[in-house]
Amino acid sequence: MPALLTSCPTNHCDQTRARRIAARVFFSLVLGLSIGTVRSSPAREPEPNQSASTLELRLMPLICAHKGKVAVAAKHLVTGESFVYHATEVMPTASLIKFPVMIEAYRQAAAKQIDLDRVIVLRKQDKVPGSGVLTYHFTDGSTFKLRDAVRLMIVFSDNTATNLVLDAVGIGATAATMNKLGYANTKIHSKVFRRDTTVFPERSKQFGLGSTTADEMIRLCQALYRKELVSAVACDEMTDHLRACDDKDKFPRFLPPGVKVAFKTGSLDDTRNAAGIIEWSKGPVALCVLSCENEDKRWVADNAGNRLCAEIARTVYDHFDQTKPVSADIGSTNERGGRARDGSASPTP
Repeated sequence: MPALLTSCPTNHCDQTRARRIAARVFFSLVLGLSIGTVRSSPAREPEPNQSASTLELRLMPLICAHKGKVAVAAKHLVTGESFVYHATEVMPTASLIKFPVMIEAYRQAAAKQIDLDRVIVLRKQDKVPGSGVLTYHFTDGSTFKLRDAVRLMIVFSDNTATNLVLDAVGIGATAATMNKLGYANTKIHSKVFRRDTTVFPERSKQFGLGSTTADEMIRLCQALYRKELVSAVACDEMTDHLRACDDKDKFPRFLPPGVKVAFKTGSLDDTRNAAGIIEWSKGPVALCVLSCENEDKRWVADNAGNRLCAEIARTVYDHFDQTKPVSADIGSTNERGGRARDGSASPTP
């Protein structure tokens, strides 16, 4: 029996679920050996729940082997087949929360509360460290549209751009809108590297920049896919931003060429997150992987949290790629620098 299924490390893995899966594997092996001793019978259609249990059998060893706290949710957006693991547990987002901030910016633009084409001026005091390009490559006094700041926030996870967007929409507005839409646990708490601006002090202490659940993230992805957020045009534009996300260490890493990924990620010293939509001929699939309290705190591509995201994405792809094609029609940031959840430490060069 595979060791990963019987001896999950002390890393928050659900021991009961792991033992249940181990039993399934054992009896599957016994059944397979028994069948091999008799004459082969015609192939039968799988039982209705067989596909889902197979996905669980594939994913749980990855989850249990990870040395950290994990939450996962996956859903095929056409067939509805899904997998969840601790999906309703509130977890720190790191920069993943910039996805809901983008949604709020487009909502306010549609309501004529802000103008995405308004020109903003980059000031020295706006610049914060960490991921992005504005702080390191743009001079003070540079001008660009708010719409461009939104794209920088998603594509490069630009921290300075994020704060400029928050100046426009208001720090508390994202949480308020998410709550109205049914995503009560999805909140950005403050500006990036500006803990003094927090509107949720206790959550800032517990989760840092933002908080969410895996379930709420895939429901947001589903709403985006169905063009239920703001408008169809806004959803297409937001999807385009997410498809350009430059973090290749997580979801896209092990996926075959030609697979489209519209996603956002978040990374801190002990946290690695990713959520988005994986699109190919047998998709689309909404996927969210959240991990925190990770033992591996290295800022390298092969960080265990990065690999967990990448391996789960590939496993989910392989699972659904074995099914019949479905009809789908919809419209890929490394974060530099080690830092604590509140973004208080200095970035590495």
